[in-house]
Amino acid sequence: MTMFARSVFRAAAPVRQQYRKYATETATSSPQGTAGGSVPPAGGEPKGSSNGLLYGAAAALGLGGAGYYFLSGTPAAKKAEEKIQDAANKVGLPASSGPKAALTGGDQGFLSLKLEDVEIVNHNTKRFRFKLPEDDMVSGLHVASAVLAKYKPEGAEKPVMRPYTPISDEDTKGYMDLLIKKYENGPMSTHLHDMVPGQRLDIKGPLPKYPWAENKHSHIGLIAGGTGISPMFQLCRAIFNNPNDKTKVTLVFGNVSEEDVLLKSELAHLENTFPNRFRAFYVLDNPPKEWNGAKGFINKELLKTVLPEPKTENIKLFVCGPPGMMKSISGDKKSPRDQGELVGILKEMGYSPDQVYKF
Repeated sequence: MTMFARSVFRAAAPVRQQYRKYATETATSSPQGTAGGSVPPAGGEPKGSSNGLLYGAAAALGLGGAGYYFLSGTPAAKKAEEKIQDAANKVGLPASSGPKAALTGGDQGFLSLKLEDVEIVNHNTKRFRFKLPEDDMVSGLHVASAVLAKYKPEGAEKPVMRPYTPISDEDTKGYMDLLIKKYENGPMSTHLHDMVPGQRLDIKGPLPKYPWAENKHSHIGLIAGGTGISPMFQLCRAIFNNPNDKTKVTLVFGNVSEEDVLLKSELAHLENTFPNRFRAFYVLDNPPKEWNGAKGFINKELLKTVLPEPKTENIKLFVCGPPGMMKSISGDKKSPRDQGELVGILKEMGYSPDQVYKF
């Protein structure tokens, strides 16, 4: 194994007592710097900016900043935004000057986005870069939210639609990146993997998921399998790009083989930059001979060792992965608006339904 690989997977080697100590100790300050460069202060807006002042107007009208942001793009939010702007005009505040969003939700419908570039990540996964309509546009997504991709196979009566969580930053201008694994007999993933730059895909969003706010929880546990790492990485970006957010994060990431571990260099960077607040534990079904980490599937023994205990105050667990993993860990959600019953390992460990969110 190369030195880089040892660095990426170093979290799997320490003894169980060290795992438990990390899972229960209080988060401390991390080294200076962030994983993604400069970040606005609390609330997501620079002090004194017109957007920041508008959010202040929203608060004065009784519209919580996180709730207003979470509903952005919906008809209700548009009405709220009009009220906010009216209030701002009455007190002489400037109009919003934030970046223009490509995806605004509500009744916007699907946008046809051009595929700009394709990068092969491993044997079954590619990174797709879709160009936004204008170079100075941002995607319009927030944390946590996703997009809906659509295409109609030739001769099919109905189109195929699948949700995906972009891996590019929400404030990135001009493009949006999707990380897509090709599944056997998967109509959407097969279509995407057959696409070449210049072709187009219909995309709609944002689809709101879990409304994140800085320091919303003191410690979160992320349990992911395969491309289920995408919404987890979205959360990590929001947390570690924000110097005001001190949330502690534990990731348990299961895959078939070492080459299937996605975003491993980005995760290694987080571990090295925030060693007191971010730890990643990797589980491989088919590990190489020199593998020192967990083997097989994500199990109760590992989760009991590394996750914050159910009795810990203000924690949240997030789960996302293939159906078999979801069934074993938490049970799947019934629909985007129905989390379904909490079952599996997390229920056996004593976590309550309000402590678990299924992406």
